[in-house]
Amino acid sequence: MRCWFASIVCIGMLLSSLSAQAALPKLAPQEAGFDAETLAAMDPLIATGIDDKKMPGCVVCVGRNGKIAWQKAYGNKRLEPKPEPMTIDTVFDMASITKSVATATSIMLLVERGKLALSDKVSSWIPEFAINEKQDITIRELLIHQSGLLADNAISHYQNGPAEAMQKIYALPLLNPVGTKFVYSDVNFILLGDIVQRVSGQAVHEFSQREIFAPLGMRDTGYLPREELRLRAAPTEQRDGHWMQGEVHDPRAFKLDGVAGHAGLFSTADDLAIYASMMLGRGKLGDTRILDPQTVSLMTASNPVSSGVRGLGWDKKTGYSINKGDALTDSAFGHGGFTGTVLWIDPELDFFFIFLSNRVHPNGKGSVNQLAGKLATIAAGALRKAPPK
Repeated sequence: MRCWFASIVCIGMLLSSLSAQAALPKLAPQEAGFDAETLAAMDPLIATGIDDKKMPGCVVCVGRNGKIAWQKAYGNKRLEPKPEPMTIDTVFDMASITKSVATATSIMLLVERGKLALSDKVSSWIPEFAINEKQDITIRELLIHQSGLLADNAISHYQNGPAEAMQKIYALPLLNPVGTKFVYSDVNFILLGDIVQRVSGQAVHEFSQREIFAPLGMRDTGYLPREELRLRAAPTEQRDGHWMQGEVHDPRAFKLDGVAGHAGLFSTADDLAIYASMMLGRGKLGDTRILDPQTVSLMTASNPVSSGVRGLGWDKKTGYSINKGDALTDSAFGHGGFTGTVLWIDPELDFFFIFLSNRVHPNGKGSVNQLAGKLATIAAGALRKAPPK
């Protein structure tokens, strides 16, 4: 693998010098406009989920108005080789939440700065891509998963290193006519990560740290977590005889040296709450502005697709929205991750819901999306009618 040491050192310096936002303040539920008794109804559901081996444990974080109203760790973060309790500062493999929080946000920043347009053809930035009838695919179509590309190309395409893997992606044929069918695709976001690199001159790893996470003070968020974060990470499964802990679970992201547009990000509940509050603040948190309000509106607006509604890099209402529950408004946007992670943000309610688990530990057989949806419904239902003063 190529050496990321220099960039990790630089990012560490950035985190120490640019961090402007500490963890969000934590209030009692009633002080933040939630009914505490209703929120407590999540506890028995989570206990049952753990007993039913849907996940070894989890962290749930709920808030609004730039404050956390409920944050709690449940169960264990490790079961094998010996149990280890879950803690609220556990670091999780975000899996596909990477698509929204790292890659799509980076793309929208480049759009906002005039470096890129949503209507740009992918082939205008990646000339090698303009074969097999793919020359008309746009950035927008990658973001809403209507590019016509398949969900995942063969893992064998990644066996000889990142450079050859990308050439294999550029050469892929279309699965469907461009713009006609929603197919949720990792390939789309691998390409978007590549575009971030080509437009900015920085890998999505470096760009997202410099422009999003470091300015917000999201100290525990990023690709290729440093040793202290790896030690705090929730393990997933075994690879080559060792437990993946602070090592990306997604096999394609792993073959891309841990940095890809579709997976590879690690974070904590505290840090995701900061990000969610920035988005609820229309791109701003405290004195730190990441996105213009118009960019947030564009990113989170409803885009009809062939089988539902998507935002630009976000889910809104599709077959993947089971982890949303049924109490959020049409303004809500969110995403889930294969490892057992869920983030939903609802501007109309000024509300965020975070559910983080390592449901694939120890054997890949856990299942949490239905549970997360039930918890999100309870959490949103706990909101009182009158917001806190």
